[in-house]
Amino acid sequence: MFGSITDVLDTIVVDSEFVEEKAKAIITDVLDTIVVDSESVEEKAKATGYLKVCQTFEIAFILHLMRDILAITNELNESLQKKEQDIANAILLVKVVKKRLQDLRNEGWDSLVENVSAVCVKYDILIPNFDEFYVNFGRSRRKVAEYTISHHYRVEVFFKIIDWQLQELNDRFNEVRTNLLVGVVCLNPVDSFSSFDIKNILRMAELYPDDFGENVMVTLRNQLETYIVDVRDVDKRFSNLKGLGDLSEMLVKVKKHLNYPLVFRLIKFALLLPVATATIERAFSAMKLIKSELRNRMDDDFLSSCMVPYVEKRIFNTISDESIMNRFQEMKTRRIEL
Repeated sequence: MFGSITDVLDTIVVDSEFVEEKAKAIITDVLDTIVVDSESVEEKAKATGYLKVCQTFEIAFILHLMRDILAITNELNESLQKKEQDIANAILLVKVVKKRLQDLRNEGWDSLVENVSAVCVKYDILIPNFDEFYVNFGRSRRKVAEYTISHHYRVEVFFKIIDWQLQELNDRFNEVRTNLLVGVVCLNPVDSFSSFDIKNILRMAELYPDDFGENVMVTLRNQLETYIVDVRDVDKRFSNLKGLGDLSEMLVKVKKHLNYPLVFRLIKFALLLPVATATIERAFSAMKLIKSELRNRMDDDFLSSCMVPYVEKRIFNTISDESIMNRFQEMKTRRIEL
């Protein structure tokens, strides 16, 4: 009669259009129905367990906390997923998100507890006494922790989850990566090179010591100073460019890439950066799907052959099945025709 209890809950999470309170109500209604009507003892037991867990203060607390954190990081996530990324605004959003998370950590505890308590009162969920000692779920009451319930939710849950988020942002947008992204922004020709900044560009160049040694950095600075006067103030052909791609094409078209070879090298690095990182991420994602626990003994050549069509789906979707069969047919003599 019923599918897997986890399948039912997944369907509600994915397809439900209800707001928070209605979503909670429909999940508990589904669990109640399964407990009463399911013919499977195992599904009844799972549904009963899920129902008890759903109606606890801890679940309500964690859901509210994650809702607040995801609301803070939402704009940054959307910005980073856009095809046409505004790196300058993305870097500013990182700083904004860090500040908002820190403000939530410093000042958001009382309001979070009030909101969670209000929901618990509304749905008859037991609110624990924060001054009592915390008992870990599933452990005997005789083995209580040496800290209070208030300490558990504030330090072990509230602070820890926010600190994880801040640490993740710090790891992903550390000083090196930030300098690299800021340097890319400064090379962008949009708005007549309004973001151009030699100091930030030189910081970016320092991240490529094999290409820009100490002596080369002096030459690069001189080239940058001459280059910006040329393309911004003198040569009007560079006045309406829309991005680094247009800039590199124009430099080659008018042969200025020969006048400013070090600047042009930096622009090429900036153009390759998003392509290289995106390709690597796609490759690792594909690797996890292709080389699974059930199929983990394939050699490197076969894995590579499987990954290329998966990663480059758009290209391979344009190739007809007939041309693929003809290609395999012509590779060697076969007993039968494919």
